[in-house]
Amino acid sequence: MPSEQRYAIRLKDVSKRYFLNRTTPLHLQDMIMKPWTIRSRLAGEAFWALQDVSLDVPRGEILGVIGVNGSGKSTLLRTMVGLSPPTSGTVSIHGRYAALLELGAGFHPSVTGRENAYVNALFMGLSKKRARELMPKILEFSGLGKFIDQPMRTYSTGMYVRLGFAVAVHVKPEILVIDEILAVGDADFQQKCFDHFAELKQQSATIILVTHNVGTLREFADRVILMEAGQIADDGDPDAVIDKYMMNRLTASDATQRVFRRSLEAQGLLPEEATAEKAAPDGVER
Repeated sequence: MPSEQRYAIRLKDVSKRYFLNRTTPLHLQDMIMKPWTIRSRLAGEAFWALQDVSLDVPRGEILGVIGVNGSGKSTLLRTMVGLSPPTSGTVSIHGRYAALLELGAGFHPSVTGRENAYVNALFMGLSKKRARELMPKILEFSGLGKFIDQPMRTYSTGMYVRLGFAVAVHVKPEILVIDEILAVGDADFQQKCFDHFAELKQQSATIILVTHNVGTLREFADRVILMEAGQIADDGDPDAVIDKYMMNRLTASDATQRVFRRSLEAQGLLPEEATAEKAAPDGVER
């Protein structure tokens, strides 16, 4: 079977470099004695957000992406959909996609929610006729009610997410890419979104989801990858990858461990091994 039929997204040896701004000023003596350093100093220090990442995402798969902040998750998604072209390597995407990567991206704050929804539907490939036909369903799904005819500058972050997701899923994308933004929605709307994931999967849609909510990935993902320092550190069964990630974080530095443990306890997701270790009294072998 040709790759464009089997895979929705393929990355081959993808790397992404950014330049960090230097705060150290250039000195006249350095400019005269070492002129070859000027260009590199002005450009800044190189930072590799992705390093030699290869990844195949089959059609119809729900792929979860986890990792600490700064591990390369967001850069990976932006590179997938062409918002951040790779410095090296190749990316191929086969199918119509919708991406929810940045809160408010594609929306004009001075225009009403209704008008923004219509324009975004056109940007995602719908005809004017089809966009008009779908508007009632889009607006109903968003649940914004009377606020739909208010300028979006008056919207909360949760309202932005509601409208953005409503448009994205109703254009029937073959590939849906989401970067954590559902976390700002309320619990009822999040559940509504996840229920819709099941419908999209039945239509053989591919979903790539970055989230810190490991419970969501355990329930919905077919596969999970773990990003560390711009590379894929683990790839496979959601439970296995997530358990490894959680245990590694729980054995990290004391400060990181405390923050991560509190987050897991709040979600009721603390691994049994970690719970038993915490409960063991001092002087008892662990």
